Amino acid sequence: MELTETAYNNKGLLTVKEMCDYMSIGQNTARKLLNTPYNSFTVRIGNRLYANKHLLDKWLDQQAGTGISS
Repeated sequence: MELTETAYNNKGLLTVKEMCDYMSIGQNTARKLLNTPYNSFTVRIGNRLYANKHLLDKWLDQQAGTGISS
């Protein structure tokens, strides 16, 4: 199931597969990012990894050097 951009805007947490689709990256790269201890967007629930979409967007803005945050 592929979500549209507006569907992602309504989600608080993204699964690994949703994060891959949202960022256009592979699962290995997504898991590597989620396992990085110094990021602020990883949420662990049990053994599962999720990305907090709001914090992920802020992190992406910082990485891109735009400095735009809402």
